[in-house]
Amino acid sequence: MRDEALTPEARPTMMATPRAGTGDAPVVVAARRTPIGTAGHAFKTVTADRLAAPVIAAVAADVAHLGVPVGDVVLGNCTGPGGNLARVSALAAGLGHEVPGVTVDRQCGSGLAAILLAGQAVRSGEMDLVVAGGAESASTAPLRAHRRPEGEIPVPYERAPFTPEGHPDPDMGPAAEALAAARGVSRERQDAYARRSHARALAAREAGRFAREIVGVGGRDADQRPRALRAASLARLPAAFVPQGTVTAGNSSPISDGAAAVAVVPERLRAAAGLPGLRLLAGAVVGCDPGLPGWGPVPAVRRVLSRAGAGIADVAAVEIVEAFAAQVLAVTDALGLDPLGADDERVCADGGALALGHPWGASGAVVVARLFSRLVTGGAPPGTLGLATAAVGGGLGVAALFEVV
Repeated sequence: MRDEALTPEARPTMMATPRAGTGDAPVVVAARRTPIGTAGHAFKTVTADRLAAPVIAAVAADVAHLGVPVGDVVLGNCTGPGGNLARVSALAAGLGHEVPGVTVDRQCGSGLAAILLAGQAVRSGEMDLVVAGGAESASTAPLRAHRRPEGEIPVPYERAPFTPEGHPDPDMGPAAEALAAARGVSRERQDAYARRSHARALAAREAGRFAREIVGVGGRDADQRPRALRAASLARLPAAFVPQGTVTAGNSSPISDGAAAVAVVPERLRAAAGLPGLRLLAGAVVGCDPGLPGWGPVPAVRRVLSRAGAGIADVAAVEIVEAFAAQVLAVTDALGLDPLGADDERVCADGGALALGHPWGASGAVVVARLFSRLVTGGAPPGTLGLATAAVGGGLGVAALFEVV
């Protein structure tokens, strides 16, 4: 069910000149990530700060020649142990006692929200260099329990509520089923998209496109999960969340461990150093129906495009956190994108979370690192636009529009 009014009538265009009034705009000038491991496997004993520290250190080293001290570390995280993970990770990365750190929780959008907050600090002139991103270690996340009367055994719970009593608060699997039903996304398309994600991730790894962004952890320097999928095998998988449903383990992302970080500086510093980068043109965090949280990227993307005076046809590269194939397809249908057809090279061209994994607090930063590799490291011309977006439990959407400079 596509919103025809938003369907692009032309292939992506390149903006020939930088936009006016962006002299102090925030620019991403370095981006790194860890390999992503399935929870309980590759990084099963590696805590979130030990995942985050190597990428923070690598990003800081990438921009050390600027001679600008890191002003802050902003790190997204959902299920960690608390204690201001960003501060712990900054110290573990060797940035020094003077670098503070702040931890952000917008659930699956945390990593991207952290980058937007870093951009705001840079745009305001308060800081000249902020390292931002996210980290998640589902493998080592502490178990939580409801407090009980004295003498009674505490009762564990799976997750914190995303909404208060009286509002819908579905788990993400059933929410993906509801969105697929509401937007008419078939099981066949979901399975086809999952196969595409894995195939493209395998091809990107074979071509070395991930190697240039990955910082090894514990001797591992490659993502654990991508594999060849057969249509017949996917078709045999049962519904994972709702009887007779369409969302399965095969077209859903796995619970994962990983981290990603970027360096954000003002445009004046980037230009003086002659560095290529991704200038942040617009960012948005919006709310939507908490019963259909996967819909959040649609209003978020529409808002950032409107603020930037751009259309979806102007965007050359789109990275969306692939929590579920159903959710990706519902969003891309509404935005006028066809990742299984005409927009195969635009949307998650090297695969996404379905193949790589979904470390919740980090995934929003992972998609920015992917944009950086695709557009900046890949040599896209100045003016090329890239879009990053994520859906968030509880009914939120996060999006950011970037321009190659």
